[in-house]
Amino acid sequence: MGTSPTQQVAFSWDLPGLLAGVDEAGRGPLAGPVVAAAVILDDMRPIAGLNDSKKLSPARREKLFDEIRAKALCCSIAQASAQEIDEINILQATLLAMRRAVEGLRLKPAKVLVDGNRLPTLDVLAEAIVRGDATVPAISAASILAKVTRDRWCAELDAQYPQYGFAAHKGYGTAEHLAALQAYGACPEHRKTFAPVALVL
Repeated sequence: MGTSPTQQVAFSWDLPGLLAGVDEAGRGPLAGPVVAAAVILDDMRPIAGLNDSKKLSPARREKLFDEIRAKALCCSIAQASAQEIDEINILQATLLAMRRAVEGLRLKPAKVLVDGNRLPTLDVLAEAIVRGDATVPAISAASILAKVTRDRWCAELDAQYPQYGFAAHKGYGTAEHLAALQAYGACPEHRKTFAPVALVL
């Protein structure tokens, strides 16, 4: 995988202690916050069926959401708003949400494993793992918490602005969503710096 021997030696020192998994949901949509979660699982209370949230049905995600909240040693869910995304860009906002999630943990982890290839600024040892949401249970759990939280937020937004269809497309730039943007313009939760939204403003 291209890790140097020094990195492997460095990581071998930190194995004792609590491990937190971190993932996000909502980088691609045209509206709403990006949501991140951090989870420290309890080895004594394993959770069956953890996987990348995108590979699970909505009903399965909801069930696992409750099980993770009940069985994890601790978990934290945080976000960066559409306004913050417009101010600092989506990558920086994603890293900010991840940092907030880790800082919100009740217990301090010895190491943080983050899905993807970029790390937020943290005061603990951290490692980025590409496709970690499918291979690391704590990251899978974080991915489920983040996705369910954001989907629930979209359902609430749909009740507020039914004309856009947020409950169905979750804010992604589907044909239905783009047509609604053309017809109704942007709502306050749209990300103004994202091209399809900027075009109608």
